[in-house]
Amino acid sequence: MEHDTHTGHTEQHAPHEHLRPGPVSWPAAARATLHCLTGCAIGEVLGMIIGTALGWGNAPTMVLAIALAFLFGYTLTLWAVTRAGLGLKAAIGVALAADTLSIIVMETVDNGVLLLVPGAMDAHLSDGLFWSTLALAFFAAFLITTPVNKWLIGRGKGHAVVHRYHH
Repeated sequence: MEHDTHTGHTEQHAPHEHLRPGPVSWPAAARATLHCLTGCAIGEVLGMIIGTALGWGNAPTMVLAIALAFLFGYTLTLWAVTRAGLGLKAAIGVALAADTLSIIVMETVDNGVLLLVPGAMDAHLSDGLFWSTLALAFFAAFLITTPVNKWLIGRGKGHAVVHRYHH
């Protein structure tokens, strides 16, 4: 049975293209990047909410947001592969192998955008500047990280590791 048949994916590509080194489609790379972006976005927004609520400055809030981005990014992968039957110790190894480079690139890009946009770091959660800059940052991170994930998956790394267990 093809992976796409039982996961609801409808893109046309070779069966199990993400399981073997070699050419990888852009849609496969985009799916891996969106998975990573979901965890990062949850962690970053939660970190910013917590830091703001506690009255922290920009630096500690950013550190918390980045830490939570890694935590939630890894947690989404852990959840998927443990549900597929992998033990926790092995699942941690898979999550680290699958997500680390992707999250590093994503966090570097999106936090870089936040630092570069004038006033974004001082904007409050109720400001349009905060949310528009965050959306721009996540979009930029997606655009830059997708080719990284395509490269990783094409070499049997990154989310290709996850799909060995989650299919």
